Amino acid sequence: MMTYVALLRGINVAGRKMIPMEALQAGCEDLGWTKVQTYLQSGNVVFDAEGEAALLAKSLKSRIVHDFGHDVEVLVLQAKDLNRIIKACPFKQRAVGDESHFHCTFLFGMISAERFQKLTLPIQPGEEATLVKGAVMLHCPDGYGQTKLNTEYFEKALGIASTNRNWKTVLALAELCASR
Repeated sequence: MMTYVALLRGINVAGRKMIPMEALQAGCEDLGWTKVQTYLQSGNVVFDAEGEAALLAKSLKSRIVHDFGHDVEVLVLQAKDLNRIIKACPFKQRAVGDESHFHCTFLFGMISAERFQKLTLPIQPGEEATLVKGAVMLHCPDGYGQTKLNTEYFEKALGIASTNRNWKTVLALAELCASR
């Protein structure tokens, strides 16, 4: 068994695509996954399972359609991949004690550094965006709600789905994985 993290895009936001975490957990357990834990109400699941991440994501996506009637994007990462993203974050030292200004936009597909560098990022003063394998690390000193470097921007600019988590959530998910 391996430890994985599932990140759901766009649930329980502004009263749309509501999914109770207890029911999501039960659905994951019905898939045969073990040690299932949810974190917050925004679609974060840590679990143990056998199989490839892409197939697990597809299974959970189908389960959500079946159980809740919502077609949502699901990204599944191995715990080691989440840790790799955390280690690669160039902002992690600055984020200590100031997690609210740091975010991670997880990409549902791989893009090259060259493609990312060609983007005309709508960076506002003080903002930073750096690509690490599988994610864009963001520093938004005025808050994520004020930046134009949001999920919708990256989806449109890159043509792939993405989902964002604040740094505190990213670290909490890694901690849940490590506690197994």
